Amino acid sequence: MSSSRPLLSRRALLRGTAAACALALTGCVTRSAPPLPRGPSQLRLIGEKILPHGLQVQGTTVGGLSGLDHDPAIGLWVALSDDRSERNAARFYTLRVDVRASGLDVEVLEAVTLRQAAGTPFPKRQAGGEVVDPEAIRLLPGRRGVLWTSEGDYAANQSPTLRESRLDGSLVREFEMPAQLRFASRPGSGPRSNLTFEGLALTPDARTAWVGMEAALQQDGPEPGVGHPGGPCRFTAFDIATGRAVRQVAYVPDPIPHAPVVPGVAENGVSEILMIDASRMLVLERAYMAGVGLSLRIYEIDTRDGSDTLALPRLEAGNHRPCAKRFVADFAQLGLSRLDNTEAMCWGPRLPGGRRSLVVVSDDNFRSMQVTQFAAFEYLGAE
Repeated sequence: MSSSRPLLSRRALLRGTAAACALALTGCVTRSAPPLPRGPSQLRLIGEKILPHGLQVQGTTVGGLSGLDHDPAIGLWVALSDDRSERNAARFYTLRVDVRASGLDVEVLEAVTLRQAAGTPFPKRQAGGEVVDPEAIRLLPGRRGVLWTSEGDYAANQSPTLRESRLDGSLVREFEMPAQLRFASRPGSGPRSNLTFEGLALTPDARTAWVGMEAALQQDGPEPGVGHPGGPCRFTAFDIATGRAVRQVAYVPDPIPHAPVVPGVAENGVSEILMIDASRMLVLERAYMAGVGLSLRIYEIDTRDGSDTLALPRLEAGNHRPCAKRFVADFAQLGLSRLDNTEAMCWGPRLPGGRRSLVVVSDDNFRSMQVTQFAAFEYLGAE
């Protein structure tokens, strides 16, 4: 698929198809595709919390939550909205999240506006200037601030970015992007529009940030289809001290697990990544199929297993080794009240007995038929 397609086409299709599907098939947004992965689940549901649609906090509409993180040392939680400054200025929220063995509670506390180098909020796309499409966020320890990604704007020739901001939203710096991750002027090359920096992970020592592409670069292969996997997604490691890319591995997303049963979109891609330790990573794949609904699956990879692809202009069979995947969980098997557009995950506090909690949140796309759903799980995997 060409990256010259209209910027909003993929999400507009997903949202419009979801609306038609909801009318045609009762509860279709909550139906899950037949399970594709195999193996025992490494997650146990603790509880879930759905926020009221259109919740207002400090004059902003809470929605589009696409990034989530927690700093256990200071008890701080943040959630990033993917609002492109269309409803309110690009922002993240601080939260109170109470994860207990008996359940989960969430309260949105404060809205923090993300700002440009000049100190002004990011503008609407129609206003011109620097446009952002926020997607993922991680807290730097010691109240240093946050790292956050933007998928960029292909039509405006503004490439995906990784930025560092302070906790008050003011900009610290922008990381240096390899040429392969910037939008290209020639057809068939570079990132696809709106399929770029969807995931962000931080190593426990906070020295390395991994940025995960939602889909393959155009020259690396196709988007996933029914019956065939997608081309390899590039996960790129950045040195926090220098702001430069230092390594990169390939990850192959699953095929779309089910054909759509009504005319409309079908897609699968990486929506979040999260470090388990210095090298192992959780990868969340999210698929949508018109008339079927959503499929959400988590895998584990070891970034040491994949060959370094940073210097390769094109990924093809024989010139690289993708990271092997190990099944962790299929959300359809976890007892949630519904499946929605989950785009973010982070580690929560330790539970009684010492195991980690894992917290996720769904992006409601600011639509009343979808929900902002927080869910907490006990992580049963090896640490």
